[in-house]
Amino acid sequence: MNHPSDQYYINQVIEGNVNAFSVLVERYKVIVYTVVFRMVKNKEQAEEVAQDSFIKAFESLGTYRGDAKFSTWLYVIAYRKSLDAIKANKRIMTSELIEEISESEIGLVGDALSFLQAKEKKEIISNSIMKLPADEAAIVTLYYFEEKSVKEIVEIVGLTANNIKIKLYRSRKKLYSILKYHISIEISDKNGRAI
Repeated sequence: MNHPSDQYYINQVIEGNVNAFSVLVERYKVIVYTVVFRMVKNKEQAEEVAQDSFIKAFESLGTYRGDAKFSTWLYVIAYRKSLDAIKANKRIMTSELIEEISESEIGLVGDALSFLQAKEKKEIISNSIMKLPADEAAIVTLYYFEEKSVKEIVEIVGLTANNIKIKLYRSRKKLYSILKYHISIEISDKNGRAI
């Protein structure tokens, strides 16, 4: 069954059917909230920022030209609103020091994750992403969960493709060390001994 495109609903809203915007909210509310939450790292604030992002998108819909996908345009708004919220809180984001990790070691995470149930995996990965700095958490979420290309992420966050690739690489290394810690605890709990 084919669902009408985003542009169909955008046109409906512009022509005065404001209720059509609720379809776009339904389509994108989960991923917008996820990106925002992983940046601001606070449930209540993430709900507020996500809502503000949709309000801003609704108010700015007349300026959407269709140069990029609607979802990309919406993520730009959510990303910027998240950065504004972080600046407003004047939170200092700190990165944990990560020891040098070889590329082959990163693959071990996948092996260890295979021991865990799907729900546990999802929870551990989500919690691990929350420990990344805001910009890296957004990039990882967009790349791995929303399957956005590097080019699309460039449009959303305003960094160069090389910067995105470097951040993805560093984030994978950081996630490896965080996941390695979580997985060793999970597996030692299950088996009664550490791995």
